[in-house]
Amino acid sequence: MTLLVILLLAYIFQIGSVLLLEFRHPDKALAWMFILFLVPVIGFMFYFFLAQDYRKRKKLRYSGAGQLQDVKTKLSEQSLIVKSVHELHNTDFQRYERLYGLLSHFPESPITGNNETRVLSEGETAFAAMLAEMEKAKHHIHIEFYIFRADGIGTVFQEVMIRKAREGVKVRLLCDGLGSHQLPSSFVHLLQKEGVEVYFFLPPFLATLDRRVNYRNHRKILVVDGTVGFLGGLNVGDDYLGLYEKMGYWRDTHLQLNGDSAYYLQKAFIENWQSASGQKIYAPELFPAHRCKQSEQVQILASGPNQQGNDIQKMYFGAIAAAKQRVWITSPYFIPDQGIFTALRTAALSGVEVLVIIPDRPDSRFVKLASLSYVEELMTAGVKFYQYKKGFIHAKVLIIDNLLASVGTANMDMRSFYYNFEITALMFDREAIIKLTKDFEEDVSESIPIHLPEFSRRSRLQKGAEIVARLLAPLL
Repeated sequence: MTLLVILLLAYIFQIGSVLLLEFRHPDKALAWMFILFLVPVIGFMFYFFLAQDYRKRKKLRYSGAGQLQDVKTKLSEQSLIVKSVHELHNTDFQRYERLYGLLSHFPESPITGNNETRVLSEGETAFAAMLAEMEKAKHHIHIEFYIFRADGIGTVFQEVMIRKAREGVKVRLLCDGLGSHQLPSSFVHLLQKEGVEVYFFLPPFLATLDRRVNYRNHRKILVVDGTVGFLGGLNVGDDYLGLYEKMGYWRDTHLQLNGDSAYYLQKAFIENWQSASGQKIYAPELFPAHRCKQSEQVQILASGPNQQGNDIQKMYFGAIAAAKQRVWITSPYFIPDQGIFTALRTAALSGVEVLVIIPDRPDSRFVKLASLSYVEELMTAGVKFYQYKKGFIHAKVLIIDNLLASVGTANMDMRSFYYNFEITALMFDREAIIKLTKDFEEDVSESIPIHLPEFSRRSRLQKGAEIVARLLAPLL
């Protein structure tokens, strides 16, 4: 009897600990309680190593606040900052003052007004553009990817990095420790031998010791000479060129940025580099005057578990809630938290056209099950879902009315909201929105719609698997 009481008290302690620490995130709390119900002791051990609040570990916080404040001050002086809704070229925004109020409330991420954007809708085109800009580098190349492979395209990047390093260009490569864990040491050593600096963000061993293995750097950033930048869905690997038979054609969206917005990509890189390497690399020459003559307005939003709240999630929610005509979403991993889920239902019930493109052929069966668990509820509210059939769609795109469009690294899922370092670009000018709209319409033409009557007749086994995947999705 005494043993049973001890076990019961231990179980209550575990449940209480999760509720106390995760009360701000009900989805996470419910998922961990489900794990504790299945495997009480083992589940709590997993919680101990995987779920510790990132910000409580001093070792992993960004240091050098003064240096980063210097960066912020320089950028505010050097960039054309939009300071009023009336300064936006898109006059429709004057009817969305609450949304503008939200977007202007991200002090680290202002809307800038001296930019040129180029939407890159194919891996081949995007890689060619990145490599071409790297070849032009005179001072530095900063590269940050979640996944970097030592395959065909990875070797091409390696060759350019080495060649530029030999020319005296400072080349820095930052990869995620888990996402790029298969990158051979020989590949890395060759880069280092030739003068390329390489660091990994939270390598698995260090992340396990520091109880942060579940936090990942999912950003994809390239900055050349501080004035040209790239971000989007592409990692560096042959699969992103559609060369993996299993996945087939790879559909993605990447973005080239010239001008002020490149400074804010640079700022994000410097912060992650400092966290991974311990080096404080800020120098004025990393933010030279650019020669961009265009006047597109762009906002770079960076988010991560080091923040109090998630700026990208707030933007998604605010933009969906503000929509009057359309909410168009492309996401390979669609696992919304309760706030985004409610915003989508409410928008559809209000008569807004809500369209969501997800893959038909997933790269993760578990993620597909979790995504499908939301479909029936949202479709009953009027949301329309399409499954992309041409290959695998990996783009992360949000289009709101004719107001704004987002391209970046963040999926519409709880991993991006809770655990990952992400970055996205908001574009407000009509030309960019029109281009992304045409791409979305073409993707819809390559997709098949999900029909509610047929979908609702799926088997009990399928529904049961979806429920389990949905319960566990906040953790994975």
